[in-house]
Amino acid sequence: MTMAYEKTYLRAILKTARQTMPAALAAELSREVQSRLLESGLFDAFPTIVLYAAVGNEVSTDALMRRAASSAKSVLLARLRAGSAELELARVRDFAGLVPGAFGIPEPPPGAEVVAPEALGRCLVVAPGVAFSVRGERLGRGGGHYDRLLAKLDSQAITVGLAYSFQLLDSVPQSGHDRRLGFVITESAVYPSIHAPRPDGSIWNQGGTTR
Repeated sequence: MTMAYEKTYLRAILKTARQTMPAALAAELSREVQSRLLESGLFDAFPTIVLYAAVGNEVSTDALMRRAASSAKSVLLARLRAGSAELELARVRDFAGLVPGAFGIPEPPPGAEVVAPEALGRCLVVAPGVAFSVRGERLGRGGGHYDRLLAKLDSQAITVGLAYSFQLLDSVPQSGHDRRLGFVITESAVYPSIHAPRPDGSIWNQGGTTR
């Protein structure tokens, strides 16, 4: 089995499992996953947050957006750059003003301020995914868009994947361009990858462990 086929196979199975979850269960588990991130201290440790708009029963980020808005953090969402296969980041205040984008994914509207990922410096990036491993491996939505975006980030950026427990695998097939995440968070635990940085103010610099 080639790696490309294995990725396609995993995407098909796990997307089906996710999309067929009852909406009430997805909402409940999403709240638990987001609570774990908020309680970890990681979210509050950064002035700038990059979020995604959830589709197809992905772990929601609505609670994260509300916390960011109430704490005056700068929030950015990714969107496909016009005429390109590359993602760009644009500032948003909430999810209410998002518009339908490529593949039906809500994205910042035209006219939203664009910020180069290289210029973000110290930030927390919450990335979507179909499957993850405890080592920070990630299987994305397809197309490699987020991997190319993550590769442009400053070394001070910390990356996090949000997942339901069934999306956490022992390993995820990885190509040379795939980018590992610093943390993966499920409704059950917080999993720091082996090389995850420990930002000041988070539980990781206070003797904290996964729960």
